Amino acid sequence: MRKSILTIFCGLVLSLSTAQADAPGDPARDQLGMDGADAPIDLDDDAVQDPMPLDTSPSQATTELPRRGMDLDLPEGWDITTPDDTSEPLRLSVENAVFLALQHNRDLAVQQLEPLIAGTFEAVERARFDPAVFAELGLRRETVVRQSPEIQQNFDVRTEGESAELGLRQELPTGTTLELSVSSDRADSSRTLEQYEGRAGLSLTQALLQGASIESNLASLRQAELDTLASVYQLRGFAETLVEDVEITYWDYVLANRQLEIFEQALAVAEQQLDETRRRIEVGDRPETDEASARAEVALRRQGMIESRNDRERARISLLQLINPPGAGWASPVETDDGPETEAVEPDPVVDHITLSQRLRPDVNEARLQMQRGELEVVRTRNGLLPRLDLFVTLGKTGFAGSFGDSWRNIDDSGYDLAAGLSFELPLGNRAAHAEFDRARFSRQQAAEAVGNLVQLAALDVQLAWLEVERSREQISATAATRELQEEVLRAEQARFSVGAGTALAVSQAQRDLLESQLDEVEATIRYRQALTTLHRQSGTLLVRRSISTPGAEEVIIR
Repeated sequence: MRKSILTIFCGLVLSLSTAQADAPGDPARDQLGMDGADAPIDLDDDAVQDPMPLDTSPSQATTELPRRGMDLDLPEGWDITTPDDTSEPLRLSVENAVFLALQHNRDLAVQQLEPLIAGTFEAVERARFDPAVFAELGLRRETVVRQSPEIQQNFDVRTEGESAELGLRQELPTGTTLELSVSSDRADSSRTLEQYEGRAGLSLTQALLQGASIESNLASLRQAELDTLASVYQLRGFAETLVEDVEITYWDYVLANRQLEIFEQALAVAEQQLDETRRRIEVGDRPETDEASARAEVALRRQGMIESRNDRERARISLLQLINPPGAGWASPVETDDGPETEAVEPDPVVDHITLSQRLRPDVNEARLQMQRGELEVVRTRNGLLPRLDLFVTLGKTGFAGSFGDSWRNIDDSGYDLAAGLSFELPLGNRAAHAEFDRARFSRQQAAEAVGNLVQLAALDVQLAWLEVERSREQISATAATRELQEEVLRAEQARFSVGAGTALAVSQAQRDLLESQLDEVEATIRYRQALTTLHRQSGTLLVRRSISTPGAEEVIIR
């Protein structure tokens, strides 16, 4: 912790697995492959706390700012007034989408600057103990009226002179202030000869009560370091949320595409059924009332297709905004490589996810840092309850002569000065210090309660997310069975209708039920994927499961 957090974390570059350079095919898919995305996380410390390494050298981190995060213009190609409707489709897998978002998302670029900003406060606190050079030049002129006792007459005494001082001053964490200085002074008076003085001095001031504690003097610096580290955890939490949003939006787009396909197929079937109904009405095989039922079914299918098309466009635009691909526009078409089909496996025991969330969730670790910060504030303010008692010692060696050079050559003469003493100060009542100390104690208690509350809320979030995974997983098989049965019902109603025993209304109702079951089946599959992503984020393992390495992956240990 005593090392500067800034040099470790200030230049966050969200890197992916080094397998990108070695594996063939799609680099993003090879790096963030879903084969490992849903794999269980080993609870062993090494497996959790050592993700893929982050390549961030201190020199690069401190000199190269994320330019995209500071550019307020639209990216090249993002012309919202003249969209390019003829642009080439953007083919995306879910891994590609995550990769692009980590590289180009503008919100992430903004958040990446937060550790840099927080690190500047750490540098300010360190500067308290930096040595300081001081210098002073002075010119004085004075005329004083005196009265001579011998002649009972006033006369003027003129005095003039110049002074210069140069020194070095430093404050130490031990509560010690050191000052080394050299000075020269010229004095000329109408009553005395011109005289030069050269002096070399050393001054030491040591706090004996208030300000004498190293822990108290370094508390502000330690707090600044914790604030920098907390900003890293905030950034990690933002990155996890971003990855979750990208994956959920991607699957929303896949779902909307599949729903649109289902509605288009259903519309074609309904129009075919309408044509057949009309032919049978023309030959007198069916009553004319059947046409109204068939036409109503066509209208419903067209209505559903319009809604589904709108949902797809909304999901497409949202996905483009998240991934911010270079050279793309708002009208850029998107094609997905991944379908909703997946093997629904039983998730790991919920207790394992809860354990991981208490160790790895960024918000929980940030709360632990705030509690440690509160402890430091108590240490700092407790020292303020003490009275101010300082020991000071000043030693100087002085040379006098009629010229500047001779004054320094005579520095070894007997002229010297020595001063030592104690300085005491105590505000009556000391109410401000007591109030700050009480506030620090209450804030520390509040931070401790916040940690306990966040741990409990994290456990609740994980359990709810786990239940959603279980529900959606079971819904996949249930909706598949319902869809198969509705297909049988539709075939039966169509057979009855073809021989004149059924009605067009019954066929339409069977088609409608089949359509709903098909939509429910594809939605259950998509919701399972999304629920699994949410569960991994709630447990704090989403980035680890996607082989995305960022600072802040380690657990904060409360000391």
